[in-house]
Amino acid sequence: MSRFLARRFAYSLVTLFVLSLLVFFLGQVLPGNVGRAILGPFADQQAVEVLNHQLGVDRPLLVQYGAWIWRFLQGDMGQSYIYRAPVADFVIPALGHSLKLATVAFLVVVPLGIAGGIVAALNANRPTDRIISLGGLSAAAMPEFVSGIVMILIFGVGLRWLPISAAWPDDAGALTQLYYLILPAMPLVFVLFGYIARMARAGMIEALDSDYTRTAVLKGLPWRQVIWRHVLRNALLPTITVIASQTGYLIGGLLVVETLFRYQGLGSLIYNAAKGKDFPMLEASVLIIGLTYAVATLLADLLYSWLNPRIRMDGGK
Repeated sequence: MSRFLARRFAYSLVTLFVLSLLVFFLGQVLPGNVGRAILGPFADQQAVEVLNHQLGVDRPLLVQYGAWIWRFLQGDMGQSYIYRAPVADFVIPALGHSLKLATVAFLVVVPLGIAGGIVAALNANRPTDRIISLGGLSAAAMPEFVSGIVMILIFGVGLRWLPISAAWPDDAGALTQLYYLILPAMPLVFVLFGYIARMARAGMIEALDSDYTRTAVLKGLPWRQVIWRHVLRNALLPTITVIASQTGYLIGGLLVVETLFRYQGLGSLIYNAAKGKDFPMLEASVLIIGLTYAVATLLADLLYSWLNPRIRMDGGK
């Protein structure tokens, strides 16, 4: 098991390195000039060149990349070009906001999706299975801005049960923040429910058709015990991978939801940084998302290896 986890950790480091290269060099091809974007279109060209020199964006790209990644490894995310303040002062609060929204969505959609997949598998090819499968696929295909607007009109404007904005008061406690996050979490639940339910259903059907399930039934074990002790443990393996793969989306891919509900997370931060050519903010935000995704994948591998004894026996070969 230690070899399996060490291999996964090495893969994560390589992935993060490649991601750092991509985000840095792709950021350089964004149209516009950093100094011009900061000083405005009417600034003197000499002033623009002086500012670019002070910021170091006129140096060779490899030199810029080396300096940036070295500072990042030391915990320094750099200075924002636009705000002239440490990038960490913006990225860390935005990450906290995105994690809060992702946690609320996960706490709802994970048990709901798994339960839906189990019910669909136990009623395979029956009306219940078709309703859950078709409903999940339809919800996943619906864009977040459509489902978000529908939820706002129903629960925010019509029934007035929930606030239409996720901007809670400064002195809000945990329960108040949760109240403000319920409505923004709904579009995410719609998107992810179909994926999780479909994978849970496929895993359940495969496990129910396996030899060890037949053996447990032939031994006379109660059906409930067969499901809980023999089927679910193996059926959830592919579902864990899907859940982990959605972490990156929930942390940094929420631009539409954050804009719709006026929520200050990493998605909106990345968009504003790209629009303003704020390279340190953009690069740090994307790399933080990659790091979060890598950690979530490692945790999923840990849980996967715990649920699957064969991983522990052969080191993940």
